[in-house]
Amino acid sequence: MGRMKTRLAVLGSGSGSNCQSIFNAIDDGRLDAEVVIVLSDNPEAFILKRAAQRGVPTGILDCHGFKNKFPEEEQSALAERLKEMQVDLICLAGFMRLVKQPLLDVFPRRILNIHPALLPKFPGVEAWKQALEAGAEQTGCTVHYVDAGMDTGEIIMQAYVPVLAGDTPETLHARIQVQEHILYPAAIQSALSRL
Repeated sequence: MGRMKTRLAVLGSGSGSNCQSIFNAIDDGRLDAEVVIVLSDNPEAFILKRAAQRGVPTGILDCHGFKNKFPEEEQSALAERLKEMQVDLICLAGFMRLVKQPLLDVFPRRILNIHPALLPKFPGVEAWKQALEAGAEQTGCTVHYVDAGMDTGEIIMQAYVPVLAGDTPETLHARIQVQEHILYPAAIQSALSRL
C-alpha cells in the first residue's frame, strides 16, 4: 500500500486564484498532495465555488460578525476539526484574518501563507500599493510559515517582480499574481519535504 498523499486544507476569503494554482499543480504532478477541504470566512467567496466544482468539501468559518477578527473559539473548533481530518498542512490563500493560538499550537510550522510583497517589506494589506507608494523598484511575493505576527513568519521562498514605469496598482498586482501562482505550489512542495 502506497503512502497516503499529504492532506492540505486551504483557507481563503476571496476569489481563490492561489487555491486554483494549487489544484492545477496537483493535476499536473508538480505538487504531491491533495486538498481535503476549502474553508472561507466569506460565504460568497468564489474560492468555495472553485472547490465545489472539483468535488472538494467546503465549509464556512463563523467569525460572529467581526470584520477582521478570527474569534479564538472558532480557531479552537477549526483546529480540532482539521486534526480529526488528519490535515498535514494548512495553506492560507488570500485569507484576510490573523491566525493565532490555538491553531498555531496544534499546527506548529504547518501553516503557510502567501503575501504579495518581498517580506519583511510591505506587510499587511494591499502590499502592491504600498510598494508603488514607496517608489520601490522591485517587489514580488513571499511564501512563509505563519506565526503570531502579521506576515512575520520564517520565509520559505520568494519571487521577484520589477516595478515598471507607468505601473498602476492593478497592473502591478496582476504581475505579482502570475508569480504567486508559480511560487505557492513550489513552496508547498518544499514545505512538505520538511514535515
